[in-house]
Amino acid sequence: MKKLDAFEQDILTAYEKGELKSTSPSKAKLAKFKAAASATFLKEKRVNIRLSTPDLMDIQARALEEGLPYQTLIASVLHKFVSGRLVESSSSPTNKVRSRKRSAAAI
Repeated sequence: MKKLDAFEQDILTAYEKGELKSTSPSKAKLAKFKAAASATFLKEKRVNIRLSTPDLMDIQARALEEGLPYQTLIASVLHKFVSGRLVESSSSPTNKVRSRKRSAAAI
């Protein structure tokens, strides 16, 4: 088991002392959450894509780490991207290559 950081330890201590209280969402909120979850994972279309073997192996390894099927991981990443919750980090290798090309072009 990994070592808990200070925040996690505080939560565990509060839980063990019985200081935490469970709250339930209202029936309206629960219905809203269920509808959102159903809409998110409604699979009505099939898409076939070709991936390089190393990319597929990396995706399968990441899915195994996350404890879910690799197809589900791919669908989740695509959903997060199109909904704007997944954005490219500024430190990605692709951005570094692009910025170098722009810098070289400016010279």
